[in-house]
Amino acid sequence: MFFLAVCLFSVKSTGCAETLSFPEMKVDHSMELSYAQEFSVDYYENDCALIQISEGSRFLVVPEGEEVPEEVDSDIVILQQPVTDIYLAATAVMDYFAALDACDAITLSGTNADGWYVEEAKEAMENGEMIYAGKYSAPDYELILSKSCKLAIESTMIYHTPEVKEKLMEFGIPVLVDYSSYEPNPLGRIEWMKLYSVLLGKEDLAEELFQKQAAQVEALESEENTGKTVAFFYITSSGYANVRKPGDYVSKMIEMAGGTYIFSNLDTGDDNALSTMNMQMEEFYAKAKDADYVIYNSTIDGELKSLDAFLDKSALLADFKAVKEGNVWCLSKSMFQDTSSLGNVILDIHSILTEEHPEDHLEYLYCLE
Repeated sequence: MFFLAVCLFSVKSTGCAETLSFPEMKVDHSMELSYAQEFSVDYYENDCALIQISEGSRFLVVPEGEEVPEEVDSDIVILQQPVTDIYLAATAVMDYFAALDACDAITLSGTNADGWYVEEAKEAMENGEMIYAGKYSAPDYELILSKSCKLAIESTMIYHTPEVKEKLMEFGIPVLVDYSSYEPNPLGRIEWMKLYSVLLGKEDLAEELFQKQAAQVEALESEENTGKTVAFFYITSSGYANVRKPGDYVSKMIEMAGGTYIFSNLDTGDDNALSTMNMQMEEFYAKAKDADYVIYNSTIDGELKSLDAFLDKSALLADFKAVKEGNVWCLSKSMFQDTSSLGNVILDIHSILTEEHPEDHLEYLYCLE
């Protein structure tokens, strides 16, 4: 009887008690989120963390050395730390891992080495520490299984090929779908870093990095809108102008920087989930020619080196107000993969709208001359 009493009294320190039952586990606290709306994290008394994503998926992260609770709901995926040998098919997620100094947790990539602009990822692939395992729609299942993959991280593009997700799960590989692109606020997109920090046990670092980005952007809130209009687009190979839809996170970044997105009242004519749309050049010209600033999205067909190269995209561009006034800026390739630093992009946009010669301190934009 005495031994039994001691054993029950020493549950946490000796581990001689029975495995915890999930239904009996109590939430100790929840992760504080300032902007993110597409996920939540609850921490339990035994340090397990339950991640819930907006589309309904749930993941229970169990600390290294801890027993997996019993009677866990069948829809909850168990992830035992350390979560390593990850297959990453969502390119926007890599930068979160790089910022958290955890690229070594990813050994399988859905992007070739020449497709990465995140230096840590590029170096890891060149060194053989990360290998190409097929794109999201056509993964190399045999290779992924041979590398003892513990988790696949996909973008919402996976829903175009749902059979891939099903096959990975059939093989016993958990699939986490990243919904950061659905965040209505760009800072919410940055805050997804906190979700991945739970997998890595680096919550404090993620909070520190997020607060730094948030503070920079929040400091702009007290400033008045500049009244300057901004057109953000690129010209497709078919001759259309591809623009961001109103409410997209890029258009909101422009607004947060003190500008007005020139297509804020655009009638998209559909309700699909795409964040961009193509416009006929004549319609685009009519709506965008008087924009005070142009930001050309060069992430699709390569960075432009001169204003002449920009004007070669369409003869109509020469008549744009921004062209005549020397306010044509080009986006460097790294922005859409530098998800943890979107606050810096907002600061760059603010600088070109408010400063005469900001070129010497910009990180993501450069002027076409």
